[in-house]
Amino acid sequence: MSSIANIVAFDGATPPVSHTFNPISIRREGKANVAFYREALVSVPVYAQPRVTLSQFDRSGGGVYRNEVLVEVPVMESVTNANSAGYTAAPKVAYINSVKGISMAHERSDIAGRRLVRQLAINIFGNVSTSVVPVVTGPTPELWDLQIMPT
Repeated sequence: MSSIANIVAFDGATPPVSHTFNPISIRREGKANVAFYREALVSVPVYAQPRVTLSQFDRSGGGVYRNEVLVEVPVMESVTNANSAGYTAAPKVAYINSVKGISMAHERSDIAGRRLVRQLAINIFGNVSTSVVPVVTGPTPELWDLQIMPT
């Protein structure tokens, strides 16, 4: 099994900025094993820090494995003025931008087939029309291709 480790990813900013998501916990929630990561930003409250959640659900009665990757980036309110008494309220999360990827693979599927569909989806999402080497390590390839959760 893969050991739980930091997830490092670049955003789409100009220039790109590296984000490090630290492992927080691995737990069982209902019918799923869940690994939770958070970007530990010093100047942002914990509830407003970007996060990644990996979920691996028990095999269904039809022999299908379901795995999910959820990326969430909370956006804080912008506080501008104090009230008449001079008090300025702390900012809160205004909304959360998120993306969820779901992989569903039959128990008879193989690693090569799962890797192929994952790489096709990634290339379609990124409008990649050239040949690229598929990424075979990291939390999502291990979850979706190898059916392995971090421990």
